Amino acid sequence: MASRKISPWLLFMIITQVIGEDTRSVEISLIPDSKFQCANTTCLPFITLVTSNIRNCQVACLTQSQCRAATFHRSTSNCELFADMLSQNANMLADVDAISMNVISGTRFPPEPTTTSTSTTSSSTSSTTSSSTSLTTTSTTTSTTTSTTSLTTTTTTSSTTSLTTTSTTTSTTTSTTSTSTTSSTTSLTTTTTTSSTSTTTTSSTTTAIPKWTITGSMSIARSYHTTSALANGSVLVAGGSNGTILNSVELYNPLTGIWTTTGSMNVPRQYHTATTLANGSVLVAGGSNGTYLNSVELYNPLTGTWTTTGSMNAARQYHTTTTLANGSVLVAGGYNGVYLNSAELYNPSIGTWTTTANMSVPRQDHTAFTLANGLVLVTGGYNLGVYLNSAALYNLSTGTWTTTGSMSIARRYHTASTLANGSVLVAGGQNSSGVYLNSAELYNPSTGTWTITGSMSVGRILHAASTLANGSVLVAGGQYNTNPTNSAELYNPSTGTWTSTANMSTARYDHTASILANGKVLVTGGMGNTYLRSAELY
Repeated sequence: MASRKISPWLLFMIITQVIGEDTRSVEISLIPDSKFQCANTTCLPFITLVTSNIRNCQVACLTQSQCRAATFHRSTSNCELFADMLSQNANMLADVDAISMNVISGTRFPPEPTTTSTSTTSSSTSSTTSSSTSLTTTSTTTSTTTSTTSLTTTTTTSSTTSLTTTSTTTSTTTSTTSTSTTSSTTSLTTTTTTSSTSTTTTSSTTTAIPKWTITGSMSIARSYHTTSALANGSVLVAGGSNGTILNSVELYNPLTGIWTTTGSMNVPRQYHTATTLANGSVLVAGGSNGTYLNSVELYNPLTGTWTTTGSMNAARQYHTTTTLANGSVLVAGGYNGVYLNSAELYNPSIGTWTTTANMSVPRQDHTAFTLANGLVLVTGGYNLGVYLNSAALYNLSTGTWTTTGSMSIARRYHTASTLANGSVLVAGGQNSSGVYLNSAELYNPSTGTWTITGSMSVGRILHAASTLANGSVLVAGGQYNTNPTNSAELYNPSTGTWTSTANMSTARYDHTASILANGKVLVTGGMGNTYLRSAELY
């Protein structure tokens, strides 16, 4: 496909992030429906992240000081960050699935750090120095203007037994209104007698240790619910249970930390899935409420209402849903009285489901992720008393499943996270002996094989995992030896090791975690000693 030249002035944005008293900002130009045509090595991204929306991709570029450009792919949620681009604006390829962004030179604040060291030593004995400084300010204006000129001189005199410091400040302020010309002159003469003068300046920067903070609580306690990040930055929480199966829905506003209720679903449900579509709507599918559900609903963020869409061919809970490159949604596996290997595709354009090829192994409590190559990786789960270590790949182009390498350890109730290098990290879960696992494994899409990586300090199930903007993976909460835990750990892909981080305020499992546009992680609800309505930010 021929490349095309795009004018970068179509749209400009200023992205700002405030963390405590640390403010970062950058101005970027947006190039819609385009991606970089990487014909040379300088065009390859230095990092690829999975972000829930374009805003998170922009924030990721903001937090990486070397980021010069970025591309967000809507269908896969892949965010590519580029450190150095040659002929960015002319090196484009049309792609309706992509939005590319260029950092405008000189707009990043703070600028990239530089270090300059200068050492000066001077001495004199019994010397007298006389200096004169003259400052003249002239202003002419036709509107109301205030101009201030300030000059400060500090003289230090040292003798054998005493040290005296004298500070003299002279300030001249000139205000002009309408058409006028004002001139002011300040003259300052300083005489200094000194034996020696030495000045030392020390500057240090301290990086704050991440911690958890309590934010607003939901109006209703719930577990077995879903959370979805919306295009406007809000987070949608839907359904679940607190002893009663819920159809209520709430919205979290990251700017205020407050939850508000929005339109309720038509059907109460738990153990369902929620998927954000390319048009911004949220697709909620299946679950149960005393019966297994095949019904599906769409949430419209603009109206705050739900509408029924086409039903799945099979009712199911404990299933997975995954967004594909063409915008369709793949649902796989689950349980409805029998363990399912069936799979279906939802077409958002017409609101209907069609069956696709079955998985070779029925499973529930598995994970599913879209890889950078567009294939969907399904891992582990449970089937009729058997814990699974098998994995499978779905190919949209052929509509078929193929078996790939098996994990070293069979597990259910685990998490799976996509890393910047394209690998998939599987962590924790439970095995057939009932052991709560602390082990972790890495899947390599290029070879289709798994390798063991560092283990967590705590075995856990029903936890939450989030890939952060810096590429590390945050694992929080879960159940440990039948008890809820508030512990959290960070996985470093560069070293393959885990480190403990701050504990959550509340121990919880069966909760959800969402990455916000500002890079923070929002944890909501779940189970502790009871159903929880509290929420926390990391």
